[in-house]
Amino acid sequence: MNAARTFGYEAGAAPMTGARPIVFIVDDDVSVRESLELVVRNENWKPETFASAQEFLNHPRTLVPSCLVLDLSLPGLNGLELQNQLAAEHIDMPIIFITGYGDVPKSVQAMKAGALEFLTKPLDYNALVSAIRKALERSRLALAQNAEMQELRTRYASLTSREHQVMALVVSGLLNKQVGGELGISEITVKAHRRQVMQKMRADSLATLVKLASKLGVPRQNSALVPRQHY
Repeated sequence: MNAARTFGYEAGAAPMTGARPIVFIVDDDVSVRESLELVVRNENWKPETFASAQEFLNHPRTLVPSCLVLDLSLPGLNGLELQNQLAAEHIDMPIIFITGYGDVPKSVQAMKAGALEFLTKPLDYNALVSAIRKALERSRLALAQNAEMQELRTRYASLTSREHQVMALVVSGLLNKQVGGELGISEITVKAHRRQVMQKMRADSLATLVKLASKLGVPRQNSALVPRQHY
């Protein structure tokens, strides 16, 4: 199942990091759902409650800071299985597990799989609120970082093929003259391409460009491996 479709994401949708955070609650006990919903509302977060994992999966959501308060023991798809499915679909959502059973092996398994916290019922109000606050902050930072990377990839995609070549060589430490020699173009032409690269990537210095290239995973070029090309 496509993760974007499952949760109602739209391609290129911008995250609303300043929007009211959402706390998703999945528990088959209606009394637990209602009490958790009250806790969430008291903290001015938005609660979304579900009686099963599948009900949660079928519910669309927007790109806002969010976390999942998830019961370990659920009918059908259980908590650990839902956690695994979210991970398989590359959905990064902080999970706080809750359970009425002191199941140490399962708690260890959940934490190893990336759960933020594992709380036992009856839940301690302060511990729960603290865990949710931490989870929402982690989500907010992740959304902001993802948005930054998406914007950076858009800038990089705006470069021409030649500008990609020039950028790769420049961030590898080659001087303009050396870049020209590798690509079979004049130093003046290299400077013109380099200027365009700096503008499109919004880099105010070579050091900044190198950092941006590192974030994008642009490989450092070995000059001996760069094909010589001419206009």
